[in-house]
Amino acid sequence: MPTKTQQDIDRYARDLNPEVYTSVYGGTKATTEKRHDVLFHDYPDPDLLRRTAGEVKQHTLENLDTYLPKAEAALKANGAQVHFAADGDAANRIILEIMKANGAKSMVKSKSMVSEETGLGHFLEDNGMKCLETDLGEFIIQIDHDHPSHIVKPIAHKNRRDIAKSFEREGLGDYNDDPATITRRAREFLRGKYFEADVGLTGANFVSAESGRLAIVTNEGNARFCMAATPIHIGIVGIEKLIPHDRDLALFTSLIGRSGTGQHLTVYTQFINGPRRFGQPDGPEQMHVVFVDNKRTEVLASNCREILRCIRCGACLNVCPVYRQASGHAYRSVYPGPVGAVLSPLLAGTRFPELADLPKASSLCGACNEVCPVNIPIPDLLLRLRDKAKTEHAGRAMKGTPPMGMYGLLASQPHAWRAAMTMGAAMNLTPNAVMNIIPPAAAWNSCRQLPKWRGGKFRHWMKERGKN
Repeated sequence: MPTKTQQDIDRYARDLNPEVYTSVYGGTKATTEKRHDVLFHDYPDPDLLRRTAGEVKQHTLENLDTYLPKAEAALKANGAQVHFAADGDAANRIILEIMKANGAKSMVKSKSMVSEETGLGHFLEDNGMKCLETDLGEFIIQIDHDHPSHIVKPIAHKNRRDIAKSFEREGLGDYNDDPATITRRAREFLRGKYFEADVGLTGANFVSAESGRLAIVTNEGNARFCMAATPIHIGIVGIEKLIPHDRDLALFTSLIGRSGTGQHLTVYTQFINGPRRFGQPDGPEQMHVVFVDNKRTEVLASNCREILRCIRCGACLNVCPVYRQASGHAYRSVYPGPVGAVLSPLLAGTRFPELADLPKASSLCGACNEVCPVNIPIPDLLLRLRDKAKTEHAGRAMKGTPPMGMYGLLASQPHAWRAAMTMGAAMNLTPNAVMNIIPPAAAWNSCRQLPKWRGGKFRHWMKERGKN
């Protein structure tokens, strides 16, 4: 029986294809269990590492005015050209101009969440450039004209049968849903594209302000191919990806693989120190790094600045009961899950009201905070954004939400609260039909069953306990 609900994400979860639900739930649950096993097997106190990593990132964010110029100087000393983009449009234009200035027509692209944020692929295509995704998941997203649903696993919402159909449709072979065959066919198709491309684009998981090194972690090696086979390497990086020193990389590379995919270390970990140097046989002749702000400085000035610590491991998505039920597309933004419920409305700027309902897509169970490798207090940030939505009268966030003023008045009056607890048992005798006269109660009851009232006995218990 269809249920009534007014929140967009609730409706999306209600209507989710069962096969998508199975793919998302199974994949996220298994990864969360692997994360726990690996972290607690390898370290006696993983929480100490999480807290330390969080403090390092927070320190870096609060001193960006020091570390960003330091990173710029180090990158230039290494032979890289550094660009700063105030927003996504500026970042796209900078990259387009680099390509035009070098007569480039085609790009092979590694996975980059910032480029998803700026819509780089579509922008280049609209301006006559070829742009090919080389991460397997992103490649499938591109040929399906779809959108990523997970930060680390962009096709978390698909199964191998879906992928086999896509490959058959694109002429990459007859229908075959064997994972090894799918991977081999993708490799055979992509391998030659690296050599044909003029530009290779990657993101960066971390940038050392001390040395200017870009640290890139992948499991497919495609980022390495993008850089090795093309004459121009462009790195697109959010300004929050800085860390102070090279030695900090040991901490963060140890955490990101274990937290995101349950691996001791990602298969490929690359430290990029500039373009090809004299005597080196391979590598790009030019290296450009585009630092993207895109409202990050506004987030830094807000009371939710801790979200900028995020290292995009996806652990909070994997453990979140709401993400597992709704899938990533329910969040209507580049960043899904708990981190997206905080970051996406903030990055939206003046469009905050359009995404103001996302912070309510949480039970506030706290699991996202417990698995976060940089100890981001996501539940606290969600509450701050709920308050912002209420203060700014964001209508989308208020849909289906009962007014809490009466509850607040009741809960702040001890005598009235005590009387209400005494009368609470009467709710067990109240038919649902009567409760449903109140619209918010009807919406709540449509998909939930109110448990039997068992409250009101605590004070009596305390009074009797005091006599003993």
